[in-house]
Amino acid sequence: MEPNVFDQMANVYDTTERKELAHIISNTIQTECKESQSKTLFDYGCGTGLVGFSLVSLVGRIVFIDSSEPMLDIVREKIKKMNVSNAEVIHSNFLQNTKTKKADLILVSLVLLHIPDTKRILNFFYDILNPNGKLMVVDFDKNEKVNHPKVHNGFTNEEIRTLFTEVGFKDIEIKTFHHGKNIFMKEDASLFLATGEK
Repeated sequence: MEPNVFDQMANVYDTTERKELAHIISNTIQTECKESQSKTLFDYGCGTGLVGFSLVSLVGRIVFIDSSEPMLDIVREKIKKMNVSNAEVIHSNFLQNTKTKKADLILVSLVLLHIPDTKRILNFFYDILNPNGKLMVVDFDKNEKVNHPKVHNGFTNEEIRTLFTEVGFKDIEIKTFHHGKNIFMKEDASLFLATGEK
């Protein structure tokens, strides 16, 4: 098993640029989490929780899930420091360990681009959502300037809509909400939010 690049980045992950981008993403996601005080939200591929921590007061319970233990150590520190009482942390290699748990909301922020089999992970999210649950995906719009063996170079709206539909999601909405400089592999890029309900 190759070393997890995110393990090595954990202690230096919260840069000013990442915090600024997380703030922009958080503002967009917060509007999707209205009237969710009784709901459970999974922050899948949460990293250090930069986006998820902005949502703790909006949901009944938040579960931070990541495949990198060092990232989760930082999440645990933040939970302690911020005195968050409605949070849980799960170390999971994405398609394992969380089958028994169900979510009302799933946030997947800048994660899909790292997952080779997009449809498989979307199927997994669909399965662990409660009826009428909502999936919220934030990722990069397709970007021809990005070429990397380990990541997708973003997604078109059509790709995402087709995948969501094939998996079974309904009420699908996709919108581009931010254009930024040097935010995707040092290239200018735009971010979209895609939502779908079970």
